[in-house]
Amino acid sequence: MALVPWTVVLAVRLPSTAQVSHWSAAWVGLDLMLAAGLLGTGVLFRRGDARYGLTAAATGALLLMDAWFDVMTATSGGERALASALALGLELPLAAFCTALALNAHRPASAAGDGVPADAGNTPATPVSPTVSASDPAAAEGTYRRR
Repeated sequence: MALVPWTVVLAVRLPSTAQVSHWSAAWVGLDLMLAAGLLGTGVLFRRGDARYGLTAAATGALLLMDAWFDVMTATSGGERALASALALGLELPLAAFCTALALNAHRPASAAGDGVPADAGNTPATPVSPTVSASDPAAAEGTYRRR
């Protein structure tokens, strides 16, 4: 709710156009982040590491942001039509796919088998505390939890 007043301030005060330095660097940087997110998600998924859900969620959010800004910053006409086509045909479906991956990252494998083991990516148990304290019976007994 705190963002609502700030959003109103931005809507009223921001100019409708602006000249931006480093425009190409901003877009190239975003595209490189998308590529890294997609690559990282694929590598983690292929390894059966459930952390692919984290990179899939982040990459999906970046894809939504990329589609929004592609369409909103495109000039009217052919450029906007191309940006809209890319958003509808590529970026939004890929964002939906990343979201589905993220939501399913920690679910057990189905009976039919979805290719991802139920315990994919679980790391070995680690001690609760790096030091054993005589006043902490759980630590003294070597109680473990998953990360």
